[in-house]
Amino acid sequence: MSFALQRVCAFANRSVYASPRSLRTSCPLLHTRPFCAPCFHHPSGPRAMTTTSKTELETFPGVTTTKDPATKDYIFQQTMYRIKDPKRSLDFYTRIIGMNLLTKLDFEEMKFSLYFLGFEDIANIPEEPADRTEWMFARPATLELTHNWGTESDDSFPGYHSGNADPKGYGHIGLAVPDVDAACARFEAEGVEFVKRPNDGKMKGIAFIKDPDGYWIEIFSPRETRKFVK
Repeated sequence: MSFALQRVCAFANRSVYASPRSLRTSCPLLHTRPFCAPCFHHPSGPRAMTTTSKTELETFPGVTTTKDPATKDYIFQQTMYRIKDPKRSLDFYTRIIGMNLLTKLDFEEMKFSLYFLGFEDIANIPEEPADRTEWMFARPATLELTHNWGTESDDSFPGYHSGNADPKGYGHIGLAVPDVDAACARFEAEGVEFVKRPNDGKMKGIAFIKDPDGYWIEIFSPRETRKFVK
């Protein structure tokens, strides 16, 4: 199967759902239901999370520590979102979030485009298209935005399901920042929509925002996550 056909099998299905329902107030963490983690959902308020020892990480049921040598060079390379309007999404992820556009692939026959973003230094992006494509697909933790042509100008197009309304499934991506309050103050000034601000609910210090398509992004500081673990 050609590369183009492989990509269209994976991405061209638009899978449109109805718009998310209004959020409901019940979770001590966010005052919303869509992603209540059991460790936070407790009548007396959130408790510190418990974690396993390093040794237990290797013996947890289902965990395999003796890896197949074939997986030695595997990396987690991408998360894919379907988007309505690439102009809005690219502005959000490059200007607001600070990512760089690493490459763009157009599939004219199937009428869709793929945009790949990440926090790589733009100076390191190869000039030659084939080199750039290979380089990009070797970067860890990229964001792939799939645009089916025409949705940006189709007023009847309802958008895509974020995973955080019924039927729930996918949740969010996470963005690590040095200072959650400072980051969120900037997001607020830029008009970004919040699901949860840092001081909302009983779990302080983390936030959730939405991108232009309604996908959720958790905002947290790695240093501050220490306080959640006992």
